[in-house]
Amino acid sequence: MNRLGPMLARWGATLLLIAAAVLIGLWLWQHYEREPWTRDGRVRADVVRITPDVAGLVTEVAVHDNQQVKPGDLLFVVDRPRYELQLAKANAAIASARTTLAQARREAARDVALDDLVAKETHEQNLARVAVAEASLRQAMVQRDAAQLDLKRTSVRASVNGTVTNLNLHRGDYVASGQQALALIDSASLRVEGYFEETKLPEIHIGDPVEVQLMGDDHILRGRVESIAAGISDADRATGEGNLPAVNPTFSWVRLAQRIPVRVRLTEVPKGVRLISGRTATVTVLPKGAQ
Repeated sequence: MNRLGPMLARWGATLLLIAAAVLIGLWLWQHYEREPWTRDGRVRADVVRITPDVAGLVTEVAVHDNQQVKPGDLLFVVDRPRYELQLAKANAAIASARTTLAQARREAARDVALDDLVAKETHEQNLARVAVAEASLRQAMVQRDAAQLDLKRTSVRASVNGTVTNLNLHRGDYVASGQQALALIDSASLRVEGYFEETKLPEIHIGDPVEVQLMGDDHILRGRVESIAAGISDADRATGEGNLPAVNPTFSWVRLAQRIPVRVRLTEVPKGVRLISGRTATVTVLPKGAQ
């Protein structure tokens, strides 16, 4: 009887350890395989690619790196003197076209006054000159409007609230029309995207509350699931000869779950938290009604 007690105690301790191990294993499996959370999250934002509509030398840079700007703020100026000269040239062309038109109209009016003293063919030629002069004047005015538009667009301005980043533009640089000159982070588009394993998607729904914790920051950010990506790239498939699908013939027996981007709209950001596009975040989707 004295031996039975220690034996039962050892068996009981062993069973408790086994039960604890099973429970811990089930909890770990549930936590890592089923619960919708991921450490693979990123702060994202739309990048506005600032490109000039006119080409030329940069004559002024009005911002510095990491400066915050508002819509309409001047960013830089492209070769304004050259486009001022083009506008002056267009105005001179208008003045010349108006003089030519006035002369053609006087000749046509004189033909009418002389009536039969002027040959019909000559009168028709003078009327044609009036029509040509009027068309030339309209063309010159269109060119003037285009020159005014180019001159206006020598001043490149911000289109959104945001932050200038990675500025590498200086006075004297040459920029081409349509060539990106600087990047502007749209502050209104700051968001978090979590890359969740596809096995966790059944637990994620549009509108679910979300908690976000940035790496190196103890604050908790709150938000809502805004959308789930509709597709991702298939690394095992490409387009081959004849525009047919070329599928990778090898198959890996260890298949990892694909990661699907889930977009989170932030609704509560504690004061002092720096939302920097590219920061790493842990993203946890909570059950509905948890917030």
